[in-house]
Amino acid sequence: MPNEPNHVSDRIHIEQLEVFARVGVPEEERANPQRLTVSISFWPSQQTSDLADHIERTVNYSTVAEETKNFLRDQSVSLIETLAERLASHLLKSFPIQKVTIELRKFALQDAKYVSVTVTRSASVS
Repeated sequence: MPNEPNHVSDRIHIEQLEVFARVGVPEEERANPQRLTVSISFWPSQQTSDLADHIERTVNYSTVAEETKNFLRDQSVSLIETLAERLASHLLKSFPIQKVTIELRKFALQDAKYVSVTVTRSASVS
């Protein structure tokens, strides 16, 4: 089946990209953008063996990083779960990728290094 994701597929990973977004349950926490980090793994629709070393044939990770920062900067939500879900959906719609995993880290607790949520979403096959 040509539309099914390959069982063995190539993955691109961006680790702990620094971003800013308005997120938090209390309104005062959302008043100013706060620093978060996001790690993104995505599986391009095209395998690396098909790229012939041409960047226009791949999903440019630099473009994904910039799009992620721009998208999150415009968000204002209560939950990091909502933010991660929206980002995953946005990236699936914006780039030729078959699957994405987002780990969003928030530095909200004094006695913890961070709190995180991880979501994995796949492109719908029509």
